[in-house]
Amino acid sequence: MSKSLIALLLVPVGLITAQELKPVALPTPQTSGGRPLMQVLKERKSVRDFGPEPLSRQTISNLLWAAWGVNREDGRRTAPSASNRQEIDVYVVMADGAYLYDAQANALKPVAPADLRKFAGTQAYVAGAPVNLIYVADTAKLGGDDAARLATANADTGFIAQNVYLFCASEGLGTVVRGSVNRDDLGKALNLRAGQRITLAQSVGYAKKSAGD
Repeated sequence: MSKSLIALLLVPVGLITAQELKPVALPTPQTSGGRPLMQVLKERKSVRDFGPEPLSRQTISNLLWAAWGVNREDGRRTAPSASNRQEIDVYVVMADGAYLYDAQANALKPVAPADLRKFAGTQAYVAGAPVNLIYVADTAKLGGDDAARLATANADTGFIAQNVYLFCASEGLGTVVRGSVNRDDLGKALNLRAGQRITLAQSVGYAKKSAGD
């Protein structure tokens, strides 16, 4: 375990309680508008240099709905999952703390009252990205052996990550999906259970403008 995570976990309980996060009710996602699909596909790309501007709550709501929101009355989602098992959870790591996306309630549920962005990836830019999405598979919801469960979780994560790419291309945001994640430290900080596996992470923010822009 890294020294920085140990320091975080050793914060006195009273201090953590004083800084405890509250649930965030997100605004209703805006599900109309956006650029034509073929243009979005043409403009889809990875961005690894983010500016400091935070995302508004409306943008976060739209982003999470596009990624893995409920798009039908029966509770099915904007991305497919094997046998509709919906085994992927999306954790949202920002400067003020870490949250779990509750798609049914369209809300963020508090998880950790600390800036965990530096644990969300091994690359230096990750700690400065306004939002890091952490995709976590609950393997208990999947059948088959370990290899089959992992293959299914990875495929379902890929569908969600591509939705994020397309949303970002449509809305003028930058994003990059990453496999390089400190899974042990981040899993402890997010209080993941046995059987929950971090599959991928994805940074989102406004691309940093160069001096000549």
